[in-house]
Amino acid sequence: MILTINGGSSSIKFALFELGNIPGKIYYGQLTRVGTNGTRFTVNSEMKSVPITATTYEGAIDYLISWLEANIQFSGVKAIGHRIVHGMQHTEPCLITTELLKDLTIISAYDPDHLPYEILLIKGFKKAHLDISQYACFDTDFHKDMPQVAKLLPIPRRFDKLGIHRYGFHGLSYQYLMQELELLAGKQIAHGRIIIAHLGNGASLAAIKHGKSIDTSMGFTPDSGVPMSTRTGDLDPGVAWFMMQSEQLTPKQFNHLISCESGLLGISETSGDMYDLLQLEGTDIRAAEAVGLFCYQVKKWIGGFAAALGGLDAIIFTGGIGENSPAIRARICEGMGFLGIEINDERNHKNAEFISATNGVSIRVMHTDEEMMIAKLVYHMIETPVKEKQNIKDIHHV
Repeated sequence: MILTINGGSSSIKFALFELGNIPGKIYYGQLTRVGTNGTRFTVNSEMKSVPITATTYEGAIDYLISWLEANIQFSGVKAIGHRIVHGMQHTEPCLITTELLKDLTIISAYDPDHLPYEILLIKGFKKAHLDISQYACFDTDFHKDMPQVAKLLPIPRRFDKLGIHRYGFHGLSYQYLMQELELLAGKQIAHGRIIIAHLGNGASLAAIKHGKSIDTSMGFTPDSGVPMSTRTGDLDPGVAWFMMQSEQLTPKQFNHLISCESGLLGISETSGDMYDLLQLEGTDIRAAEAVGLFCYQVKKWIGGFAAALGGLDAIIFTGGIGENSPAIRARICEGMGFLGIEINDERNHKNAEFISATNGVSIRVMHTDEEMMIAKLVYHMIETPVKEKQNIKDIHHV
């Protein structure tokens, strides 16, 4: 079996797969609202009670490990795969080593919403099960071959030498969707000019040509790009300077402001959840403006990426909002008929797989599965032991 772990600042997703070329999912679940008294644990859609000790992140890790030990045979777990959002110079999937863990710790300040917690998870499973190999699967891998012009930031070159450039994220989701698209529609369509809109609490878009990422909305960190649930998206540097000066913010306080207090939450002043905002927009102008800004910004990115791609063959909507909100999909695509983007209202309302209205751009709604992608990558790695021996160290040294 392969166990996959996907950790965020207030959640831990996990899944257990049987080994094989196409891994079979046995368990899937998550701990949510970690760090509050309302921590919830769901397994295969069934809610479980959670003790008070699980309200801290470390307590949640201990609880998850204890639950797994009570419900599965850990002797049958051959590997644990972790989603690692940011690795800077590390992009390709690899075995987790002492050196890798040190590198991730050094750069953890660049992604405080993910990396510190992913490191805690690695250490927690290592402490409990030293004999099980752990692997890192990086969200940046899918975008590593973007053209240089898409990676460059307009800052002095000395920062580029430090690794400060555009990386892109949600790569595991994009990689999974591209594999699924090829299976469903064939290689010719999958190698066309495609925009994937991964829209959820975290949101990004990717422009894909010949199966490769040529550009993406997120950059050096996952805070950039379109406005998100609590993240600003792209922000004028002058605004950042003014905000820090006017409220005497430290860098840490400023990062918290743009990551946890901004985006849809900051504009609406009520909620960062799109479902809530859609319920409120009829009576609350702030909620309506938050929804309007989100759709407008996504629309602009689609237009820009269509230009970068030299045309457009398909759009894929995915993520919690992309998969489940017909209203948001319709508003994003409204008025884009000049690009061949038109939605069939009836199919869109039913969340059908195909929601296109014409023979123009193919518009699809697809479910993404980052955990399945992690399992596939880990399976590939443990089936190539020679490569492991040449490139990476033993997990027991972590």
